[in-house]
Amino acid sequence: MEQATGKVMSAREAIEKFVHDGDEVVIGNYTVGSCAELVYEIIRQGKKGFTLYSQSGIFDVEVLVAGGCVNRLVSTYVMRSGGKKGGSAVERALNAGTLEIEDYTNFEYNARLVAGMHGFTFMPVLEGVRVTDIFRKRGFMGENKFQIISCPYTRREIVTVPAATPDVCVIHVQRADVDGNAQYWGAMGSVAAAALASKRIIVSCEEIVEHDIIQSSPHLTIIPAYRVNAVVEAPWGAHPTEVLGYYNVDTFMYNGLFSAAAATADGLAAWMDEWVYSCPDRAAYIDHYIQRFGVETLNELRARPFYSAPANYGAAFTSHWDRDGRERSMGVTLPQLEQLLKERGKVYE
Repeated sequence: MEQATGKVMSAREAIEKFVHDGDEVVIGNYTVGSCAELVYEIIRQGKKGFTLYSQSGIFDVEVLVAGGCVNRLVSTYVMRSGGKKGGSAVERALNAGTLEIEDYTNFEYNARLVAGMHGFTFMPVLEGVRVTDIFRKRGFMGENKFQIISCPYTRREIVTVPAATPDVCVIHVQRADVDGNAQYWGAMGSVAAAALASKRIIVSCEEIVEHDIIQSSPHLTIIPAYRVNAVVEAPWGAHPTEVLGYYNVDTFMYNGLFSAAAATADGLAAWMDEWVYSCPDRAAYIDHYIQRFGVETLNELRARPFYSAPANYGAAFTSHWDRDGRERSMGVTLPQLEQLLKERGKVYE
């Protein structure tokens, strides 16, 4: 592993530094590989007052709501496994009036994040939504949930949604380097847009790797280093959900333990006491899992290898830099060139 930089930190340090009460927070992952360790750390630190964005609210949204972290929720789907009878934290909070929700389709939710990612203030969406309750029923966003504008080219009415630019994104990926170049592969959904639309990004990963590995497969980098604020190495950091190439979904933990516990407020509170509050970090969580169910049960979840074919990224052209690291036309190294540009007032810091 390369020497650590200031971006590499524990989940506790990252959440303490970059997640604040009252923030707009987006869960970057979409159904699979959710950022469980970062979510649990938010709860352990008692962060509150969030407007939470999640394209698909599974256990992560349920525990954040149960932990008292969320006032408002923007989503396309929430598990709510017990239905309207109150069999989930989200449904109980809605019934109690402690949570407000704004509902979009997957297309509209993604459109908001894509607009934010590209620096737009709004994005057109499909007009068919106008005949649905998603369009007609407004929550805390009121008239700004959708707006109708006139197309400057056709003069037709266009349905638009506002850009989403959350304060912070929490996201789990397969691997990253110490500078924050984050690589992810598998079902994408809104993963990249959620991160790049946000002002701050906290990345947890299964492993921190050498930069050479990142360079060898650049197509997998969905978040560049300069956008990332914190890198957290968290093996098993998405458990009980799956991470492609590392481990499968733990149906026993998810369906057998969590979903059953979440059916009642007391059951979910007991589950969170055991698996969130009593485990100070992901290592302690996995140790507890092994104590309860055995290391063989955990190892059964490990993914079988299935590697893709390597791609040749070699270039046919000659580099501007020679083998000694000097620019061919000027004969200077990169640090010398940067110093020259600074002296001429061409570099601004």
